[in-house]
Amino acid sequence: MGKSLVSLAALCASVFVVGTSEYLVAGMLPEIGADLGVSQGTAGQAVTAYALGVVIGGPLVTMATARLPRKGLAIGLMLLFAAGSALSALAPTFALLLAGRVVSSLSHAAFLALALVMATSVVPEHRTGSAIATVASGFTVATLLGVPLGSLLGHAAGWRAPFAVLTALTLASVALLALVLPRRQAPAMSLRDELRVVTRKPVLLATAITAVGFSGVSVVYTFIAPLLTRITGFSSAAVSALLLAYGAGSFLGNLAAGKLTDRSMTATVRGVFGGLTGVLAAMPFAAAWRPTAVLAVLALGLLATATIAPLQGLILRHAGTAPTLAVSVNVGAFNLGAAAGSALGGLLVAGGALRWNGLAGAVLSLTGLALTYLIPSRARTASPNDETGAGVGAVAVGGGRADD
Repeated sequence: MGKSLVSLAALCASVFVVGTSEYLVAGMLPEIGADLGVSQGTAGQAVTAYALGVVIGGPLVTMATARLPRKGLAIGLMLLFAAGSALSALAPTFALLLAGRVVSSLSHAAFLALALVMATSVVPEHRTGSAIATVASGFTVATLLGVPLGSLLGHAAGWRAPFAVLTALTLASVALLALVLPRRQAPAMSLRDELRVVTRKPVLLATAITAVGFSGVSVVYTFIAPLLTRITGFSSAAVSALLLAYGAGSFLGNLAAGKLTDRSMTATVRGVFGGLTGVLAAMPFAAAWRPTAVLAVLALGLLATATIAPLQGLILRHAGTAPTLAVSVNVGAFNLGAAAGSALGGLLVAGGALRWNGLAGAVLSLTGLALTYLIPSRARTASPNDETGAGVGAVAVGGGRADD
């Protein structure tokens, strides 16, 4: 048990480093633009390039490395991430900064997928949800502390400094992973097996739930600051405090969802999306009064990251013995949902409907909830060669019961 906790802590710390990098650029666009001679709008493409690298490059890297030993692969992916961070820190031109961001992004989805799968392999089956939540909490801490602290460092010491620190932290993570991760042989499953698993109907549905359902959160959260200042009337300082509380709520919600996923994965994913639908639908009305706005923001924080453990658990349940590519694709689906939700929210804001973004988010989350009823509650995963997932013996990865 002690070795399992140490391994989970090492994976969580590594995920924290990777998660901090994703949105770090967003808080330093003026400094990057001024130093590299581009507009802030152009500088923002560094965020877009990273997101595209995660969505497109992540599954490709996962496929290319499918037969490598797991521990060596985890270390190699983090070294790739370190190289991208170092290139970003030293980039003399914006084009090289973009290149550094893309290099880092290529390891993002592949490493997170590997970390989640390795986390579930070092704990008993009935603690799968908690293991996923523990590793994923690295991302919530990155959002809560890593990104704001990185932005503060960038404002004080120049935008290159946070990337230099990230490079050093990544190398420290590499040393930690090399020290504590157990050795894992290359999977017996072939790339063809992984591809067959990804195309199973339950896995495709779970990925769609992730992309559609999580986009509902992004519709509102991307524009939460202007909503709270323009509609609710909070000051910028008050909004910053609320966002800090949102981040703390996200951390707690993620861990709680992991515990609940251990008990009943299906009930947890449906309960989370049902709660999100209600909170998002109430947001336009709650925003009109400060006390209810505070409650709505806190509830949204608790539920937003509570989607991670049950959704990844669904993927693992139905992917069976060849889960890595499926989990990587699902990581990309989270990013795709965030990008799609932001784009939709931007269109609504441009049309003067800032206050009503929550209704659009509620429709998306409700759609995700509806899709959960199309996934069979029992996963049969005897062989990845069975494209329908039917086989002998039910496998409930992360659930307390096979028919949960």
